[in-house]
Amino acid sequence: MPTPPRRALVVIDVQNEYVTGKLPIEHPPVSQSLARIGRAMDAARAAGVPVVVVQHGEAAAAPLFAAGSPGWALHEVVASRPREHLIEKGRPSVFAGTDFADWLARHEIDTLAITGYMTQNCNASTILEAAHRGFAVEFLADATGAVPYANAAGSASAEEIHRVFSVVFHSRFAAVTSTADWVAAVQAGAPIARDSIPASVNRAVAATRR
Repeated sequence: MPTPPRRALVVIDVQNEYVTGKLPIEHPPVSQSLARIGRAMDAARAAGVPVVVVQHGEAAAAPLFAAGSPGWALHEVVASRPREHLIEKGRPSVFAGTDFADWLARHEIDTLAITGYMTQNCNASTILEAAHRGFAVEFLADATGAVPYANAAGSASAEEIHRVFSVVFHSRFAAVTSTADWVAAVQAGAPIARDSIPASVNRAVAATRR
């Protein structure tokens, strides 16, 4: 039988800035993702899976996530629940400039389950770096979320960004799953499989030929 994953649940930047502040999450709806983040934390606690809470901070004069400001504070859904480790970071990846890698090594973690915000920024940065470091990664797509973008390169809705990043993650970098399926896998001690680039491409090509 395969060895059960040694998971950690990583709760990234669930801060008021994304809920009641200047950068509200749009898709999935933030009220839904917050409820699922709470459910994932409760399930992890019940199963003995360590929970790592991450908090992003900027300088006091910054327009977003200024350390000590109401927007910087952890949202109550996360702040009210127990955790094994708190990481304060100043760059997108949870690995950058923190003790995250050392903490994972000390606890012999081999699988990271990612929740929180934002899909295309801190989540993506952490997922890609984790994959490059050899970790298995799980992305709880309904317990995460995105905002829309518009800039000189074009524009995309929050739904488009979240959907496309999820598809790309699942093709190579992370097993994309729902919170309900992740909880079931945790309770069973079972891994969650990601897809592959060739299989993903072949399906897309086949769909255009129908």
